[in-house]
Amino acid sequence: MSAGFQAPKGIPDYVPPVSAQFLAVRDELTRAARLAGYSHIELPVFEDTALFARGVGESTDVVSKEMYTFTDRGDRSVSLRPEGTAGVMRAVIQHGLDRGTLPVKLCYAGPFFRYERPQTGRYRQLQQVGVEAIGVDDPALDAEVIAIADEAYRRLGLTGYRLEITSLGDNSDRPQYRALLQEFLAGLDLDDATRRRAEINPLRVLDDKRPEMRAATADAPLMVDHLSEASREHFEAVLGHLRRLGVSYEVNPRLVRGLDYYTKTTFEFVHDGLGAQSGIGGGGRYDGLMAQLGGKAGLSGIGFGLGVDRTVLACEAEGVTPGDTARVDVFGVPMGAAAKDRLVVIAGELRAVGIRVDLAYGDRGLKGSMKAADRSGAAVALVLGDRELEAGQIEIKNLRTGDQHAADLDSVVAQVRQVLDTVSVDAGHLASQDL
Repeated sequence: MSAGFQAPKGIPDYVPPVSAQFLAVRDELTRAARLAGYSHIELPVFEDTALFARGVGESTDVVSKEMYTFTDRGDRSVSLRPEGTAGVMRAVIQHGLDRGTLPVKLCYAGPFFRYERPQTGRYRQLQQVGVEAIGVDDPALDAEVIAIADEAYRRLGLTGYRLEITSLGDNSDRPQYRALLQEFLAGLDLDDATRRRAEINPLRVLDDKRPEMRAATADAPLMVDHLSEASREHFEAVLGHLRRLGVSYEVNPRLVRGLDYYTKTTFEFVHDGLGAQSGIGGGGRYDGLMAQLGGKAGLSGIGFGLGVDRTVLACEAEGVTPGDTARVDVFGVPMGAAAKDRLVVIAGELRAVGIRVDLAYGDRGLKGSMKAADRSGAAVALVLGDRELEAGQIEIKNLRTGDQHAADLDSVVAQVRQVLDTVSVDAGHLASQDL
C-alpha cells in the first residue's frame, strides 16, 4: 500500500471504467424524472443543523448518531446534508415556490453524508438521485413518483429487484395506533435506548434489525391494520394506479423507513443480490413536513431517494453494464509535427459536431499509438503522416472491422460520421448535430 494520501474511510472513488457506469446510472435515474416534468434543483451541501433535527427527527439514527455536525467560524452549528427532502422543503419555502403552480416537481442529484460503519453499499459519502412533488395530496401522484423509479431501474436493465410498499396512516389515525403500539412495547423487556425510542417514536422500534428485537416484535400491531377509512382509501387508490401502470409491488406491513416525516404511502425498492444492504431506493409521503419547517399548513408532499452507489452494485450483481465505457469515438494518430498540427484542428472540428475525440500525444510511434487507440475504446482511428498530408488525404480505420480507406482531408468530418453510423457505437448524442 502506498504511504501517500488515501481517500477518507468509507468514501468510494469512481475511476474508469466504473465511473462510466456510475454516470450512466445517475443519468438514467434523473432522465426518468425529467420525462415526468421534474425540474432540477441544486441544494447546499451543508445546512443549519436545526433544519435536519426538526425535519428528519431527533430520535432517528440519522440525526442522533450519523450526522457530520460542526461549528463554523461564525459559531453556527451546521451539518453536512444527510438526506435531501428537508433541504428541498426549506428551499421551496424560502423562495416561495409553493405560491406558484402545484405540485412543485423537483429533481436533484449529488452526495449526502452519514457517519456509519463502512461496508459494501454503505458509505459515509453516498450518492443519490431524489425527486420531490410538493403541494398536492393525490394518490395518482404517489403512483407517478414510484413509477418513475421503477421505470429507471427497468431502463438500466435491472430485473432482480422488488417494490415493497405500505401505508403509515395520517394524523387522524396515527395517535390511536401509536398508543396501541406503545402499550404493546411496554410489555417487552427493552434496553434503555430502545425504551427511550419507544417513548419518542414507537414506529422506529419496528425498524430495529436485531434478531432478538425482530422476534420480540413479531406480534406487534401493524399500522396497515389500523388505518382510518380515508387512509385506507388513499392506499388502495395508490395500489390501483400502480397496477394500471404495470408496476409490480408487495405490500409489506412491517416496512418502516428510517426518517420520522413519513405519512401514508411509504415504499422501498429492494435488491436481494446485495446482501445486508439490499435497499437501492425508497421514499414516501410527508404531509406535515412543510408546516413543521415553518411553511404553509396543509401542503403535502411525496418523494424518493435512489442510491446511485447501490444501483451500480445491483447492476454488477446482475451482470448489467450500463453506459458506454469507451472514452472516445475517434482516436487521432499523427505521424510527425505537421500531421499533429492538422489533426489538432480536425479533432476540434469533430468535437464541434458532438463527436468525442482524443489524440496520441507525446510523439509515439505508430504501434504505440494504435495500442492507445484500442485502449481508448474508439471505433475509428485517423492516421495522418507527411505522405498523406502532402496528398491531401487521411487514413480512416474502422477499429471494429479492421477496414481502412483514404479520405480527402476536406471531407473528413462527413467521412467519419459515415463510418460511425455503421458501427455499434452509442452515437445518439450525434443524431441531432448538423455537419
